[in-house]
Amino acid sequence: MSVDEIVKLLDAVTKLLNVLVWPGIFLFILIRFRPDLREFFINLSEVSLKAAGIDLSMKRKQAEAAAALAAAAVSRSDKGVIPETSAKEARAAANIVTEAVTPRIIKCAGKSTVLWVDDRPKNNINERQALEALGVSFVLATSTEEALEKLEQQHFDAIISDMKRPSDPLAGYTLLDKLRSEGDQTPFIIYAGSKVPEHVAEARRRGAVGCTSRPNELFKMVLAALGRGA
Repeated sequence: MSVDEIVKLLDAVTKLLNVLVWPGIFLFILIRFRPDLREFFINLSEVSLKAAGIDLSMKRKQAEAAAALAAAAVSRSDKGVIPETSAKEARAAANIVTEAVTPRIIKCAGKSTVLWVDDRPKNNINERQALEALGVSFVLATSTEEALEKLEQQHFDAIISDMKRPSDPLAGYTLLDKLRSEGDQTPFIIYAGSKVPEHVAEARRRGAVGCTSRPNELFKMVLAALGRGA
């Protein structure tokens, strides 16, 4: 393909995305993660064109979720991420969203509220945006005590917790054990820096849905939990 043809193709895709995808998401990904991620948007536009009869609002939500999920995956990777890795993460995010996000899931997400417990909530902005794009609402807590207070005040459809917080290196387990001992069976997901088999097994033994350090896995776990509760 010649340079002129590539330019024309990108121009056409850009015009299409102005209609189908939130422009801010498009610009953010292109600026932050280099031109390699354009392939993701090109693939997305092709899918949108072929999706006659499918609600375009759902395609837009999928696009926003995939963009935020790709940003989350790259931001949690090692520093100095190479373009090939960025493109790979974008494709993986697109695949995850395509598989997991259905009209039923969007309906469930739009009625769901999740409690996210983390003493550094800014570290999870992209992950939250990926789920917020589908309609999920979040309430944040920065300590176990604050989380328990919020749980007394309202019902949550799922809980996401980090593991280590100030003064308690196993704060995720502390909160989980407290809830389960009181009979609270709200789906609980641990989002921490480790997903080695023994940690995953221990989290499940204590009653968690699972334990992961990967944004894509977290995204799937949350949607699965919300879908089961519908």
